[in-house]
Amino acid sequence: MGDTLVPMATDHDGPQPTGPLAPRAAPAAASAGAEPRPLAVVRAMIDALDRDLLQILARRMALVAEVAAYKRQYGIKIRDATREQDVLRDRHERAVELGLPPGEIESIFRVLLRSSRDHQAALRAEVPLTETPYTVAIVGGHGKIGRLFARLFGDLGHRLLIVDTDTALSAADAAAAADVTIISVPIDRTEAVIRAVGPHVRADALLMDVTSIKASPMEAMLASTTGSVVGTHPMFGPTVHTLQGQRVVLCRGRGDQWADWVAHSLTARGLVITETTAEQHDRAMSVVQVLTHFQTQVQGLTLARLGVPLAETLPFTSPAYLLELYVAARHFAQDPALYGPIEMRNPQSREVTAAYGVAVEEMAQVIAEADQEAFARLFHEVRAFFGDFTAEALVQSSFLIDRIVERS
Repeated sequence: MGDTLVPMATDHDGPQPTGPLAPRAAPAAASAGAEPRPLAVVRAMIDALDRDLLQILARRMALVAEVAAYKRQYGIKIRDATREQDVLRDRHERAVELGLPPGEIESIFRVLLRSSRDHQAALRAEVPLTETPYTVAIVGGHGKIGRLFARLFGDLGHRLLIVDTDTALSAADAAAAADVTIISVPIDRTEAVIRAVGPHVRADALLMDVTSIKASPMEAMLASTTGSVVGTHPMFGPTVHTLQGQRVVLCRGRGDQWADWVAHSLTARGLVITETTAEQHDRAMSVVQVLTHFQTQVQGLTLARLGVPLAETLPFTSPAYLLELYVAARHFAQDPALYGPIEMRNPQSREVTAAYGVAVEEMAQVIAEADQEAFARLFHEVRAFFGDFTAEALVQSSFLIDRIVERS
């Protein structure tokens, strides 16, 4: 591609409104004592403007579809960080000029940019026109994560074979016919299903799992098939509103060609890939999942047993407390059959939960003794551990708190 290309719409350009939608100067404030227009009339005018905005957004999304087609034709990646920063900077400056709150306007355009990326991914912008469609079997395809991966690979143009406890198609028959077999079953059944299905996977095919523990399932896959093996772990749940920017951990087992295909396929749908070994994954998950979930469960159990009704605390909530409550309640709104195995089957679980217990006892003693000096010493020890991350945490948590306040 050279400079002689005819300019076309870029990822986040929208049409410039003309006529009655063209930008106008804000009307002067009503003079003191002037009779305001009836509230119903003003609200109707706002509703009309909102409908105009929706029409503009629809036209904008149509242009994004053109961008997706262009990128697919010329092999251009969906995300252009420089372009996005230019857009955000420009919209921020224009908001200031128009007397609009720049932070809120920037937030709106961040959502629009994410929506644009998601739309481009759904239109296969990063899938080459010459991409080979494969047959993908999903064992556990009627489960929540199984359905998510079925939609993901279906969006990318692959043929799907769905296997579950209520399907006539068996896992063995599906694996024998498939180019890619994905195991998406509960953790405590994963290795048994792998051992049953693995021998039916062809030597030129791929066996892959999506389990939260990696070392044992990877060993089982490598032992049960002569085909390629890849372990993955989606670091998000099935209820996410978008796949854009969500993270998937990938562990190579056997066959780099298939591993590269998996990485490319997931990236094409907007996911972020973290490559590591099964052992490194499980160690990291002992902190990311085991410690986090264990802490949440202890907090929830403490709240449940303190004898202070939840409703009694809500009128006194600070935004930070409310955020903690949302995280805890979200945890307990889900399935204990999911969280139990995540914590119980990680090889480092005992070490992590023991360390947590020691820290709880130490902090409890400091509080009981009202030892401010010891409190400050422990406080600074933790602050040193977080280092520069504290600055990012202040910014990001403030953003989350602002959004919670908006919705409350």
